[in-house]
Amino acid sequence: MSLAVASADGEAVQVSEAAFGREFNEPLVHQAVVAWLAVARSGSKAQKSRSDARGGGRKPWRQKRTGRARAGSIRSPIWVGGGRTFAARPADHSQKLNRKMFQGAIHCIFSELLRQNRLVSLSSPAALSLDSPKTKLLANRLDELGVEDVLILTVESDRNLELAARNLRDVEVRNVASIDPVCLLAHQKVLATLPALKAIEERLS
Repeated sequence: MSLAVASADGEAVQVSEAAFGREFNEPLVHQAVVAWLAVARSGSKAQKSRSDARGGGRKPWRQKRTGRARAGSIRSPIWVGGGRTFAARPADHSQKLNRKMFQGAIHCIFSELLRQNRLVSLSSPAALSLDSPKTKLLANRLDELGVEDVLILTVESDRNLELAARNLRDVEVRNVASIDPVCLLAHQKVLATLPALKAIEERLS
């Protein structure tokens, strides 16, 4: 059994139900998105504890008979200029997500995009072929196709297309090999060239 993918510039394209007919698994997709965003966190926040703060190796005054509270270091957390009591440390926020679960999440997302008519194919390769990397040219092409907030999926790298899309706020160009759950869900439409759609179908079948 086959399913039809709407085309922006021609007739609908038939794809296999095995590739685009999977039931949407919200917990799986949520886990994949959270894991992907967690990997992107730098985890570089850091503060100095009393052992990291410079100086403070000498005892400020003797222990007894001064009339003052005892002190062992000028870098004590209760002193001005001292270290933090519970200093933040660099952390690894990444979460484990095996390949089968990641692939399953991608499968669910593409199937749901098709059900919501958000996955659109592009039959003609020349539809997004640009003579020069001009943002205005790409904006006009997308207006003709009736899309604004869009993720464009290609198989081969197109430098002109990538450069032209950089200055468009809601337009992103990705190679099929580099897609992730976040980029697929971040846009209203996913516009795939015919070779890209076939590559996705092979990957998900």
